[in-house]
Formats: sequence, C-alpha cells, structure tokens
Amino acid sequence: MIIHPETSNPDGSALDIPVPPRDFGTTRRMLIATLVASIVTPLLFLAVYGYFGFQSRFSDSSEGIDRLSRVAEEQAVKVFDVSQEVSLRVLTMVGGDGDAEIRARQKSLHDFLADTAQRLPSVAAITLFGRNRNLLASSSAYPVGLQSIDERLISFFDRPVGGAKMAVSQPERTPAPVIDVFNLTFPRYDAAGHYLGALVISLRRDYFLSFYQRLTIHDSALTVGLFRGDGTTLVRFPAPRARRPPTNNQPLMEAVHVNGKSGRLRIFSTLDGVQKLLVYRQVGDYPLYVTSGIPVSVVMSRWLKHDGLIAIATLVPCVGIWLLVAFSLTRLRRERTAWERWKAEFGMRLSAEETTRQMKRMGALGNLVANVAHDFNNLLMVVKANMELARRKGFNGLEKEVIAVERASVTAEGLARRLLSVARKQPLRQEVVDVGAWLEQDASLIRMSLSDRISLHIDAPESTWSIYVDPSELQSALINLAVNAKDAMPHGGKFVVRCENSIVETGSGNLKPGEYVLVSCSDTGVGMAPTVVQRAFEPLYTTKAANAGTGLGLAQVIAMCEQAGGTARIESIVGEGTTVSLILPRSTESVGTNPVASPLAPAPTTAPVKGSILLVEDNEEVAAGLSAVLEVFGWHSRHELTGDAALSLLEDGATFDLILSDVQMPGLNSGIDVAEKVRRKWPQQTIALMTGYADELERAKHVGVTILSKPFNIDDLQALLQSVKLSRPAGA
Repeated sequence: MIIHPETSNPDGSALDIPVPPRDFGTTRRMLIATLVASIVTPLLFLAVYGYFGFQSRFSDSSEGIDRLSRVAEEQAVKVFDVSQEVSLRVLTMVGGDGDAEIRARQKSLHDFLADTAQRLPSVAAITLFGRNRNLLASSSAYPVGLQSIDERLISFFDRPVGGAKMAVSQPERTPAPVIDVFNLTFPRYDAAGHYLGALVISLRRDYFLSFYQRLTIHDSALTVGLFRGDGTTLVRFPAPRARRPPTNNQPLMEAVHVNGKSGRLRIFSTLDGVQKLLVYRQVGDYPLYVTSGIPVSVVMSRWLKHDGLIAIATLVPCVGIWLLVAFSLTRLRRERTAWERWKAEFGMRLSAEETTRQMKRMGALGNLVANVAHDFNNLLMVVKANMELARRKGFNGLEKEVIAVERASVTAEGLARRLLSVARKQPLRQEVVDVGAWLEQDASLIRMSLSDRISLHIDAPESTWSIYVDPSELQSALINLAVNAKDAMPHGGKFVVRCENSIVETGSGNLKPGEYVLVSCSDTGVGMAPTVVQRAFEPLYTTKAANAGTGLGLAQVIAMCEQAGGTARIESIVGEGTTVSLILPRSTESVGTNPVASPLAPAPTTAPVKGSILLVEDNEEVAAGLSAVLEVFGWHSRHELTGDAALSLLEDGATFDLILSDVQMPGLNSGIDVAEKVRRKWPQQTIALMTGYADELERAKHVGVTILSKPFNIDDLQALLQSVKLSRPAGA
C-alpha cells in the first residue's frame, strides 16, 4: 500500500494568498493634487513676482527719468542764470543811453560782447537793439549795418510789475555762420519806465543737444527736451520720431495746467507717437520746462526680458514635473486596468478553484450517497425477493406482516431513488411531456403538499413547448418546491407555477444555447439571504430545525434539471419571497411518439418455462434472493461473484439459456465488458444486465442488451425469463 505524503495545498488551489489592496483612487488624487500644486504654485509665484517686478520696473524707470530731468533742469538753470547775469551787466553798462550814445560806443560794446560770448560756450551771439528795433551793437559784427529786430521777437512797451522780463523765441537758424539757436530777449527801460530797446542773447541748440546726448548715452530709449511755457519745442534729443511732429507739446501744457511746476505722467506722446513715462520740471522761475521720458513699450520689453528669463528658468523644471506626473497618471491608469484585469482573473481563478473544490466535495459526497443507495438497493432486492417468495408461498399466516414490510420497502425504495437522484446516478425513465396538461393532472399532488392557507396558481399557456424529462422526477421536484414554499409561508400566502418558452442565445455554465421551457415556482414567503441562496442546492444543506428536513429537496431539483440537460436558478429577496426556475430543454418530438422507457414488454400469463441461468452478482445476499426466486419460477441458476469468473466458466464450455449479470463488480471485467465479449464470441447467447446507476444504464444501452434497473420488481424478472428462447424444450 502506497501512502502519498500530504501536500501543502490539498485542495489543489494555487492561490491561497490574499489579494493585496491597492487604493488607485487615493494615488490618483495625490498625483492630481501634486500636478495642480506644481502648476498653481509656480504660476502664483510668477504672477506675484511678475506683478511686483512690473511695478518695480516702472517705478525704477520713473525714478531714473526723474533724476535725468533734475540734471537737465540744473544745467538749464545754470545756462539761463548766466545769461541773466550777462544781461544785467550789459544793461548796466548801457544804462539809459539812447540809440545815438550807444552807436557812439559801438566799438567798446562790441569788444565786451564778443569777449563775453567767446567765454560762454552756450552763447552764439549777444546783440543790442534800439527803440525802433534797429541794430545798435553785436558781438559777432563791427560795425553793424542798419538792421532791425526780427518780428518774431516780443515787443515790450511798458515795464511790467515786478521788474524786467525775459522772453524766449522759437528756434531759428542764423544765416552766417549757420547756427541753430533760440533767443533770450531782455527789454531796456529808462528811469521813467519807457521802452528803450532790447538785449538779445542767442543760445546754441547744439550745446544743449550735446549735453542731452551725454545724459542718455547709456540708454538710447531715453528722451530729454527743453520746451517753452506754451509748449514750443526748443531742444529735443533724440529728434521726435513721429512722421509729422507738432511744433508744440500740447499734452505737456495740459499736465502743467493741472499739476503745476513738476510732475510724473503716463501719456501719449504726440512727438513720438507712443505711450511714454514722462517727468517734467520748470527751469527755475523761467518760462521754460525740461522733460525726460522713456517709452512704455521699452519698459514693458525690459520687464518681460528680465522676468521672462526667470519665468523660463522656473517653469523648465516645473514642466519636467508636469510631464513626470502626467506619465505617472498614464502609467497608473494602465496599472489600474491591468490590476483590475488581474483581480478579475484572480477572482475567476478563486471562483474556479472554489467551484473545483466544491465539485470535488460534491463528487465525493455523491459517490458516498450513491454507494450507500446502491448497497441499500441491494438490500431492498433481498427484501423484495423474499417478500415475493413469502407471497408465493401463501404467507403462512404472516400476510399482514409481509404487507407491512412491502410498504416499508416501497418507502425505502423512494428514499434510495432520491439519494441516487441527488448523486446524479438515478436511472431515468424520460419521455416527452406536455407541461401544461401534465401540471393540470398533477396539480392535486402539488396542492396536497401546501397548507390550506396557501393558494396555488398554475399559469401554463397552450403555446408552451413540450419537454423531455422523467415525469416522476419532475413531480418530485415540484413537490419538494411546494413543501419548501409551505415552510417559508407559515401564515399563508401564494404559490405560483408559471410556464413560458425561452431561447438561450449565449450559454453559461452547463447551460448550452438552445430552446428551453422555463417552469418558475414562486412563493411570497420570508425569502432567503444571499449566503443561503449560494448554498441552497448543496446536498444535505438545510436551514430547517433539526429533524425537520433532510437537505435533499433542492439538491434533487437541480439534479433532475441537469440530468435532463437543463439547470435551475434561484432568485430570492428577504421579506418578499423566492422564485426557483427550472430550465428544461424543449423536446423535438411530439407527445406520445416515444414509448415509456421500459426495458421489457408486458409478461405473458403463461406458466414459467424451465431453463438454466448464469447469475453474475458480487453481492451474495442479492444473489441468494434472486436464486430462490428463480427456483420458484422453475429455473436452475449458477452463481458467480465476478465477471472474470463468469467468462472463465463460459470459456470452459459451459452453456446457459440466460446470463443475468450485475454491471458494477470487482475484477478486470465489469458486467458491460462481459456483455460485449459474450456478444462477440457467442452472438446467439441471451444476456441481460442489472444496475442501479444512471451512467452505467446509459452505457449499457449501447451494448444492445436487456437492462433491469435496480431495485426491479419480480414481475419484470418474470417477463425477462418468459422472453428467453430456450436451447431445449421444457421437460426435455
């Protein structure tokens, strides 16, 4: 005897490890939060930094042009203060002299004016004009001709309140030498305040331009200008960029009117045709203004260039993080898909493993039940044989006792049949059944299984297809369901049997695609919990109290359905009721076209005929009972325990009128093997088989011999004996 060592997995399961949890939702939310944070944080930082950088850039630009305007103002104040001082010295020198006196001193005045103009780089010329605007003396020419003052110069008639007044002319160009200048005109008055003439100091524009150029040499976008009080442009560097720049700066005058002597502006420059930051300042107390400015677009461009580089330097690693998180999200999605697929496969594998283990347990239980039922049938064969012998011998005063034993044996036979049915080994006697008509006939049996407080309703339309089943098994199934419904409705209710045609297009489990009849049995009882529904079809499983149920009812129902080629389903809701659906295959034959599955024709009533029989049976008690019955019928029997012994006896030349063999026996040859070999070697030999297993019954039918289903009646045996053709006449 070989003993196999126990393995670590006796059930054959390869997946006894728990499934590790994976929270993809939390991981995905964390990645998305990381992505949002990596986007919002740098963008918020850049927005705040950019805003303050923008404000700082404009503030710095304003401060820069403000400093520039202060320098330009200081330079202009110095130039005009010097010019004012020169004018005072010249006017003091000429005093209240008239035109004739001044002409008389023309030489000395020319030398003084020329020397003064030469020492001042900003001065182009100094000129004296008389009352009638005629030229009296000049730093650039001696002697002077009869020239008059330009009409563009301002005339002064009366001394204004507060002293002398300086006037500034528009820019002009002198003919010889050619110099761009603008003129400062200082009026002369006598002691009585009458107008005597004017002193004109011509200032070089290029002096201011060169100074402004030096101021803006570090930044070509800066502009510096000198303007009159009415907005006339005296000096501007660089030159205006507008196609047709105006001669005066109207926006500047509006700002001066509103803000006073100085201010910072953001205006549209009519000289350059762009938006500009502009700072203006009045030159001392003179009717002049200096301005400095820078285009807004330049400030914006520099801000974008500086902060844009910082933004790029900040966003480059952020983009890497975004791509990494996006890649992680994509990979997580793929992992989740793969994980769910694996989990589904894992669940299917576990389900398959559990199903396999359940099938093994069910198979083992079925084999156990079948073996018990088979042995029980053998005992019933002995009991029934001896009861038949007692009956044929006139009971000898024990008729009541024998009849009681016969009734008990009938009940025991039904129990054995149920056990074999649960084990899927009950031989079936299938036939075509008209479900509607059959239900009407058996409704009384179903109603008897219910209580008086439960109403029965049968709904079987005439269009319902016929089915191919064992009627007795179908009857047992419906009675079992009715009994369960009665237990589920202790206070009464409704039990409905409904039939309908169904076409299954896609098979599932053991159910193949095809045409079926759905027999639904519904109750309005307490219902079953999902855990109970899951195990409801298991043999010997019951939720009833002890000694109140065997646990074979629903097991017999699904066994009957599956043996017929269909299946059964349960739907139940706690508190609402349960529906058990029997799915049975449609029969392609008409009712009455197939005979009832019976191996033998009815026995004639003639007297038994003497003959010899070889009885092959491994159970000696069954063999003894059958031998006794055969002797009563006048047959001589010889008993062999195995098929091997029977074949050996036949090989030795023994002959018999009939060979009656069990199917399941020890040894190399079963009853079916014996039948096949006898058919091949002795084709004229009559042989019959007896069995209690459905699978053996189906196999035995293919051999083409007569079959008796255990436990069979003595009448079936007698009919078999009367059908045997004897090798010699009776009494020979």
